[in-house]
Parts: sequence; C-alpha cells; structure tokens
Amino acid sequence: MLLKYAAPLEQIDYALPDHRAWVEKQYERGLFLASGRQVPRTGGVIITRPMPRGRLEALLATDPWAEQKLVKYEICEFEATRTAPELVKLNEAVLQH
Repeated sequence: MLLKYAAPLEQIDYALPDHRAWVEKQYERGLFLASGRQVPRTGGVIITRPMPRGRLEALLATDPWAEQKLVKYEICEFEATRTAPELVKLNEAVLQH
C-alpha cells in the first residue's frame, strides 16, 4: 500500500505515536512485512501478507491516521513471480495462498 498524507506534517507528527503503536500491533499479528516513510516525506509504504481485500480495507480503517482522515491509502495488489533468495520462503507462502 501507498499512504499519502492528507494533512500538514504537524498533524501527522502529532498523531504519529498512535500510528506507530498500530503498526507495531500489525507486525505482532504477523500481518505486516515491511513499512516506512517515502522520500521525500509525502507518505509511506506498507507491504502486508496476502489477505482478502475486504479484510485489508477493514484493517486500514483502524489506523489512527485513517480514523482522523490524515492519510489516504492506495492498495496496489500484485503477485510476486520472482524473489531474492532471502525471500523464497515468503514467496512460497504467497504462491500457496
């Protein structure tokens, strides 16, 4: 997913601790694989495990930034057909999904 900030950075930063706690919870649940800020800082990127789109949309709606309408999410679905050797286990799990 791509996150695009829909508010000034001051508002984004004010709500950042709550967003970070939400992100950490998704890692603990095993749903997120990678995340971080875009450069320049206009939003972010999150890579998740495969899941039905409706479940993903429901999950994103619980992000404090989304609840406060500070970001807009763009979901970009893709199927990995090739990965680096370090990601082979992940790609095998995706293909079985």
